[in-house]
Amino acid sequence: MAGNSKRKGAVRKTGTKKGQTVGSGGQRRRGLEGRGATPKAVDRPYHPAHKRAKAAAKSSGGRGARTRKDDGPEYVLGRNPVLECLRAGVPATALYIATNSEPDDRVAESLQYAGDAGISILEVGKQELDRLSSNGLHQGIALQVPEYQYAHPDDVMRDAIASGTPPLLVALDNITDPRNLGAVIRSVAAFGGHGVLIPQRRSASVTAVAWRTSAGAAARLPVAQAPNLTRTLKDWAAEGAQLVGLDTEGDVTLDDYDGTAPTVIVVGSEGKGLSRLVRETCDSILSIPMAGEVESLNASVAAGVVLAEFARQRRL
Repeated sequence: MAGNSKRKGAVRKTGTKKGQTVGSGGQRRRGLEGRGATPKAVDRPYHPAHKRAKAAAKSSGGRGARTRKDDGPEYVLGRNPVLECLRAGVPATALYIATNSEPDDRVAESLQYAGDAGISILEVGKQELDRLSSNGLHQGIALQVPEYQYAHPDDVMRDAIASGTPPLLVALDNITDPRNLGAVIRSVAAFGGHGVLIPQRRSASVTAVAWRTSAGAAARLPVAQAPNLTRTLKDWAAEGAQLVGLDTEGDVTLDDYDGTAPTVIVVGSEGKGLSRLVRETCDSILSIPMAGEVESLNASVAAGVVLAEFARQRRL
């Protein structure tokens, strides 16, 4: 009939509830919702502001421009590395999960750590994570880590003196592997040291790799950068610290050395050793007695051995 507004076969539903009836129940989406503060636009790899900043840095040849590699945040890629960083308490700012990535226990645990720490959790396209990796091996997950905030060398020595125990510090010369740096930081914290000093140039810096290797100790122990390592060591010596360089051809052995006084242990690389000026600045050169055919120890292992012995002496 012309006046009848009802269509033949139409069924009016009443009393029905809106919402999902089949599927995940929204659990997957809720698990990926952002938590905590949203990163700045320039720090989000998929945002136009980030792309503009990256293009500007490239066109300037790196002169005076901030880049992710040198001055800005960096990204830890892969399910195991990301989870290790979160377990170690690395102060991340954002966790990126690729859309439609296959979750597993590592992803679930990473999401749990990030949520508990208030780290932003963002779902992005796979192509955005591809841009962060040279080989595309991100496994659908990335962790954004901010630039590390270094302490001032003067503050590190001042706080060590004020601690009530004789200062025990480690300075690194020619150490370029961030894993060695992280291991040294961990040893210094474990044996009651007060801080670590690294050169500002031609040295490993506190990257996410160093954070992870330190097992979170980098959050508790100050790390200072010196524009001129030799000059800073002389300044610390003027504060009453003895400078002890480590070398296989030292003039004194660890068995005969008194490590209870204020001390700065200066560690060189396994290959290059101590640089000439740094070696000449040291008050003494210390060797570690070893058996067998091993000529030298890894830098972080050598530092750990000396720190353990000095800690033992200070407990007596």
